[in-house]
Amino acid sequence: MNSPPSLSAIGLYFLSLSLMAVGGANGLIPDMHRQLVEIRGWMSGPEFITLVALSQAAPGPNVLLVSLIGWKMFGLSGALLAIACMCVPSGLVTFFFAQFWLRFQQARWRAAAQAGLASLSVGLVVSSGYVLTRVADHDWITYGITAITAVLSITTKIHPLWLLGASGLLGLSELVS
Repeated sequence: MNSPPSLSAIGLYFLSLSLMAVGGANGLIPDMHRQLVEIRGWMSGPEFITLVALSQAAPGPNVLLVSLIGWKMFGLSGALLAIACMCVPSGLVTFFFAQFWLRFQQARWRAAAQAGLASLSVGLVVSSGYVLTRVADHDWITYGITAITAVLSITTKIHPLWLLGASGLLGLSELVS
């Protein structure tokens, strides 16, 4: 692991991500992993996966991941700075852009832009799933569990908590490490 970042480096990193969060923070997971783990070495892959899992398990918005990363690096000040740098710029742009967006509610280009942004969001979330699978899964059993979970999530109406519970029981039984 490389040397720990400065508080300003964390702030600048999340400022740079703020305006790219199309579809939410989950769409940024691949870039966060690449930058924080692979390039900058500010944390390990397992640490990153743990923070993602905690942010997904906790109630609230997906952007909680950002505050957990900041917390890991610098405690409360890191968490507050990271979340502020991530949310304030995009929140301000959204606030001011909403007036413009509402004015062109019937425009054809708006419908096309929304369809394109929806597709982009889905693609980013799918790439997040790929990155998380690559980091978290270590053998054919864990890849199988991930594949089965994905198929069941898509093709059935089984509540995700049941799938999470079943995976947890597999972990407790030490069939999966």
